[in-house]
Amino acid sequence: MPHDLLIKNGMVVDGSGMRAFRANLAVSAGRIVEVGAVSGGAARVIDASDLIVAPGFIDPHTHYDAQICWDPLVTCSSWHGVTTVIMGNCGVGLAPCKPAERDVATWNLVHVEAIPYDVLSRGLTWDWESFPQYMNAAATRGLGINVGFLAALSPFRHFVMGDEAMGRAATLAETGQISALLRDALAAGALGFSLTVMPQHLGYKAQPLACRLASPDELRAYAGVLKELGRGTIEIALTKQPSTVSDKEYELLELLAAESGRPVTWLNLRDRDDAPEAWTETLEKVAPLLERGCRPQVAVRPLIVEFNLRNPFLFASMNSMKSVFEDKEVESQKKVYAGTDFRRAFAAELERRSVFHDMWERTKVKEVTNLALKGVEWKSIAQIARERGVAPLDAFFDLALEDNLAVDYMTPLLDINEERVARKFSDPRTLIGISDGGAHVDMLCNSGYPSYLLGTFVREKQALTLEHAVQRMTSEPARFFGLADRGVLRPGMAADITIFDLNTIGSPERPEIRHDLPGGGRRLVTQADGIKYTIVNGQVLYEDRHHTGTLPGQVLRAGQPGA
Repeated sequence: MPHDLLIKNGMVVDGSGMRAFRANLAVSAGRIVEVGAVSGGAARVIDASDLIVAPGFIDPHTHYDAQICWDPLVTCSSWHGVTTVIMGNCGVGLAPCKPAERDVATWNLVHVEAIPYDVLSRGLTWDWESFPQYMNAAATRGLGINVGFLAALSPFRHFVMGDEAMGRAATLAETGQISALLRDALAAGALGFSLTVMPQHLGYKAQPLACRLASPDELRAYAGVLKELGRGTIEIALTKQPSTVSDKEYELLELLAAESGRPVTWLNLRDRDDAPEAWTETLEKVAPLLERGCRPQVAVRPLIVEFNLRNPFLFASMNSMKSVFEDKEVESQKKVYAGTDFRRAFAAELERRSVFHDMWERTKVKEVTNLALKGVEWKSIAQIARERGVAPLDAFFDLALEDNLAVDYMTPLLDINEERVARKFSDPRTLIGISDGGAHVDMLCNSGYPSYLLGTFVREKQALTLEHAVQRMTSEPARFFGLADRGVLRPGMAADITIFDLNTIGSPERPEIRHDLPGGGRRLVTQADGIKYTIVNGQVLYEDRHHTGTLPGQVLRAGQPGA
């Protein structure tokens, strides 16, 4: 009987870290059945001469929780050879959710993940209430690539406690109810749960995201659900200062790891120009946790943030900005920004945050809507301030006011030094992630990191081998999240395969603007070069950049076939 698909003459990088080898690969019924000198024919043959045949990439940190309602292809990730994404990160999600509480869940995504309210109100289908129903709805609608779900803790607390979840710890009885809901989610196939303790994560009406109020006793109970089941992972947005882990944060990681008996991954280990040794010192500090399988997440691409003062997420953790998030009306925000007392308080807070140490030199005006301001585009705030004869902070806020808060700023913030960044994401003690795919849609687009890593750091800079790079983006995240049949190209494994040209693969440094969200909403996107085929569960999803019309993706459920 012929195979469904035969990939001939490719250079196979199988995801294990083993040296690349020339081979054929056969697929039947969504599974790899032979690798090597394949016998027999196939319904479809792909000639991969001069191409690399690798496992599909796995992105462990995305926020496509809403986007899967209107975009079954899960772009931009799927454009870059990603065949599996994991969502539900950072404690913010959409299930479980009672109909009367949908606006709370929506605004949480608006504030924490910077997805416009109008986009969400138009795009969310709300064909679920419980978490298992949410997973089933995704499978029923259809998916281009595979999705795995973490159970974000905030909606679970809100489902049981109502609005009080945003203001206090749960009682013993409430903790039991939340634990039962988590147990149901894990039984349905959730890959674990997530939470945040980061101060900038404010949700509905600028209140703390509900999971931030979970007490240590609560967290022991929730972690205990994983220990009871013997599977699952925990993801936590943790560090108040990028690249560091305070003693208090270390204690929290230790609690979660000890009480669950499972691996914990946390955000984030960034490279900082103001503290270039911080991340290496942190790895030494957390060595006992690393030995237990815990991993900090690291990014591949530089964090270059585009933002405006309508949604100043970059400054969300600053007390001086709280009133801006409490009242989202433009005129109300403008009154705040114009105030002398506000500017004085903002300046004082900014001075205490070393990550913003040269903010005004680095931040540039990318785009304005007021034609009278066109001359300031691509100038730094410091340069504009000199030309105007004012302080940089005043120039920053005055420009925004003159453009009705529509001016777009751009600032390179973290992971700028390529040599140090390459050492960081090559380190086996880290987990490559933090793409934030689906979030901060008009500020950044880092979901194209697989093609960027291969083009920039493997081909151009030769900072790591092709085999090591592929392993870091395939078998390592698959193993960490318990996706036992993904991440390597071997007989019996799921046929998630990316075929690319190493001579041309890459992703542009600057994203482009598209208005393709519901209602014409704006987002930044990056398209990949050099990816010739993306195959999901044995079916060709993309040939070059063209979608074949199939939707072969699955909901990957822990403890069940396919995960």
